[in-house]
Amino acid sequence: MKISNYHWQELEKSSGSSILVPALKELKLSEELAPLLWQRKIRKIEDVAPFFYPALTNLYDPFLLYDMQKVVDRIQKAIMNDERILIYGDYDADGITSTSVMKEGLELIGANVQYYLPNRFDDGYGPNIDVYKYFIKQEKIDLIITVDNGVSGHEAIAYAKEVGVDVIVTDHHELPETLPDAYAIIHPKHPEGNYPFEELAGVGVAFKVVTALLGEVPVEALDLVAIGTIADLVSLTDENRVLVKLGLDVLRQTDRMGLQSLVKVAELSFSEITEETVGFSIGPRLNAIGRLGDAMPGVELLTTFDDELADHIAQDIDAKNKERKEIVAQTTKDAFNLLEASEETPFQIIVKKDWHEGVLGIVASQIVQKTQKPTLVMSLNEETGIVKGSGRSIEQIDLFNLLNQLKDDFISFGGHHMAAGLSFEYSKLAIIQEKIKTIYSQEKFDLSKKETLSFDGVLDIKEISLEKIESFNQLGPFGTDNPVPYFKIKTTEIKQLRKIGMNQDHLKLQACQDDESLDCIAFSFGEESLEFESGDKWEIIGHLTINEWNGRKKPQLMIKDYQVLGTQIFDQRGKHQLSTLPNSDQTQHGFVIFTEKFATDDRFVLFDSGKEDQFKNYENLTIVECPPSLEVAQKFVLSTTCTRWFLECQTDFDHYLEGIPSREIFGKLFKLINQQPSVDIRYKLPDLIHFLKIDKNILIFMIQVFFELGFVTIEDGLMKRVENPPHRALDESKEYQAFLKKIDSEKLFVCSNIGEIKQWIDSIGGN
Repeated sequence: MKISNYHWQELEKSSGSSILVPALKELKLSEELAPLLWQRKIRKIEDVAPFFYPALTNLYDPFLLYDMQKVVDRIQKAIMNDERILIYGDYDADGITSTSVMKEGLELIGANVQYYLPNRFDDGYGPNIDVYKYFIKQEKIDLIITVDNGVSGHEAIAYAKEVGVDVIVTDHHELPETLPDAYAIIHPKHPEGNYPFEELAGVGVAFKVVTALLGEVPVEALDLVAIGTIADLVSLTDENRVLVKLGLDVLRQTDRMGLQSLVKVAELSFSEITEETVGFSIGPRLNAIGRLGDAMPGVELLTTFDDELADHIAQDIDAKNKERKEIVAQTTKDAFNLLEASEETPFQIIVKKDWHEGVLGIVASQIVQKTQKPTLVMSLNEETGIVKGSGRSIEQIDLFNLLNQLKDDFISFGGHHMAAGLSFEYSKLAIIQEKIKTIYSQEKFDLSKKETLSFDGVLDIKEISLEKIESFNQLGPFGTDNPVPYFKIKTTEIKQLRKIGMNQDHLKLQACQDDESLDCIAFSFGEESLEFESGDKWEIIGHLTINEWNGRKKPQLMIKDYQVLGTQIFDQRGKHQLSTLPNSDQTQHGFVIFTEKFATDDRFVLFDSGKEDQFKNYENLTIVECPPSLEVAQKFVLSTTCTRWFLECQTDFDHYLEGIPSREIFGKLFKLINQQPSVDIRYKLPDLIHFLKIDKNILIFMIQVFFELGFVTIEDGLMKRVENPPHRALDESKEYQAFLKKIDSEKLFVCSNIGEIKQWIDSIGGN
């Protein structure tokens, strides 16, 4: 049995969802969507139509945002007085699109505007006082407008105010206890405001400011709003859903030369753009330039009217994205190598000199996904002695609260439940590790609780159709708080399993149920192909998509998680290696032998039928040696509750394939012995083997049988016949009987297929 990676929870069905059915029928939509809408908090009839068909009229009045009128007045004053305005953005996709939206909006009403995106490595995140000083003194800036940052920029904003420069903050990040002393702060969660929707992205806030300035919705900016909102992983409900759904429509027919060039290098088609292609192709490319260096070209790309320049920047951005992928892959590989070489701990801190700081958060996420342990990935600057990096966590452990107890040891620190960024002196590493160890021992975290994966229901494969999938897709765009519908599929057979992808990281397979089959893709499950080969029943959770190839459309399931029911037997026979599965807990993996001759490794445990609980607590067992008999095998099987077996079943000799010697061969050896006064078996074995034309092991076995039955004596290597030996049948010999039992055991465990072995286990009442 292979347990799931997540804790599965089927979303509760409510009879209340039936009130939505009439509204769905009126819109000519499937009534099957009613429970899915209910689970997504759409519980009023009047909310159904705007959910599926949002309009600009569903957007909230921007003047509901606190300080908006004050901001509009100040910007209009700046334009009238020809003041020099600086847009101070951020280096991620949300910051790049926010800056672009604000820049275009201000330029449209005649503002004298320039922009700056801080460099992640030189300037850090948010308002930087040195940058503010430069622009105020050298560029004669009169007004600064932040986008996607600012609420934590107390020092820089205070400096600007001191020298007579107003700062308007537009931001969406978590508010500090004390707000900066800015001229105005536009924030959907402003403590003195009452905006109806608090989850706008930075680009959403910038868009509201531009809407207020223009006195109308700038529809042409919605493509950028959709990109920034999707990329920043904010809630795709309420107003964000309106912005993204309408924005994707604008994006599919955008006139922006930069986006046309970017879509071209990403090898996408505008007609097929969805929130998924934005999230996995467009967003990461914009993020890549800020991760590796200067994000300023991102704004130039999105706002240029020069098609040649757009192509050039798009190609540079694509190259940066490829470089980012290579750096992530190498850093992740290095990090895992360091983990393997270090002592196992429940909280992982991985440090190496000169790692690229821009990718450490991505690497930490991948390590947490594999190990299910909170992880800090840090880069050491040997010149300064400072380590700096990012952390990611699991659902059970609040990373911010844990690390906040050590904040006095850090140079910088910030974050939330699942992620953190920090730096500290390398000399304090051992102290920090020890303090975290102490916190773990005191807090007693419940790590048995897995992250929850909610699913909408169970589907039979025969129920799945293109029409049903298209109906489900109408619930999109999907994202945070509006998840793609997940369904559980039960299958009794896996067919056409193969690894795919450049590095064979993914799986493609067919899940079968009765006479029906469903194509499935399992991204990042390449290392777990054995799990799909070894089992009788699988339960799979995933979301349904439509795969189109050469004009033919087929349903397809994208696997999120799975579990294997019943006993699994992994066929490792003939490989003669200690086989384990990727990511399995080695402390829960036992290695079983049945005779001392196979005790070649400290991990090997000799089976003792008198110890009932010998293998009780193992999750995985490797059967290193073939059991010497079916009786011993039965005792072993019935002594363990383990449901994951690796069959190696090594033998010292192929008893089954060689077979027991015939009576004729025994007689030939007996006659030869009788013709000799003695045979020195220390030196004459090769001659006997040649004469009898048999294997050395067979010859030794025959001699042991004769010795046991009293037909010969052996002393100091000399074998002599016994005068007038007793009349005894060969099968009276225990050695002879043991050989026969080994033949039966090897026939099953070495030469039979896994299905036949499982049938035998079932027949004796095993797992």
